[in-house]
Amino acid sequence: MRQGTFSSRDIDGHGTHAAGTIGGRRVANALAFGGFANGTTTGGAPNVRLAIYKVCWPVPCRSLAEGNTCPTYDIIAAFDDVIADGVDVLSVSLGSIPRTTYYTQNAIAIGSLHAMKRDIVVSCSAGNDGPTPSTVGNVAPWMTTVGASHIDRVFSSPVTLGNGMIVEGETVSSIKRRRLNPLVYAGDVEINGTTTSNTTG
Repeated sequence: MRQGTFSSRDIDGHGTHAAGTIGGRRVANALAFGGFANGTTTGGAPNVRLAIYKVCWPVPCRSLAEGNTCPTYDIIAAFDDVIADGVDVLSVSLGSIPRTTYYTQNAIAIGSLHAMKRDIVVSCSAGNDGPTPSTVGNVAPWMTTVGASHIDRVFSSPVTLGNGMIVEGETVSSIKRRRLNPLVYAGDVEINGTTTSNTTG
């Protein structure tokens, strides 16, 4: 393994993002990507005291430069530490799709049950695999499962077609393109290794 693999640092920004969502202080005139979403940002509970427990670690991955693994023993150990530290509310931003052995073999389900028995409120993410049925993660009845909602801002980005028609779009990129490109059907420009259902669905 590479040096620093077991560092407590946030490797990919996920933990920092989750912590900022919960406890970020008020910041006026905040801008995203150099000009989007101008306004005041704040976490859900700006004065909260946070304790962060890292359970996922980077490992080499065939399809990507790096992947993450979240070992069961580290997840259970983190729940044990949370209980020992006297945490009041635990937010868990990881999970997997439940299987038939979910309640007896899933570390988050088991760990959150132990936490709940010690009066710790456990809030878990619903996951990113929806919206089809049976794709919500963290469904044990003793935890609160939270799904994503929408925001009160629009990242507007109009596109001007060659005939002068303006089509309203959205983007999170501040790059402005001022050249003409042809419109194409996604199924006609597939990258090798992808499928039509991925490009046109």
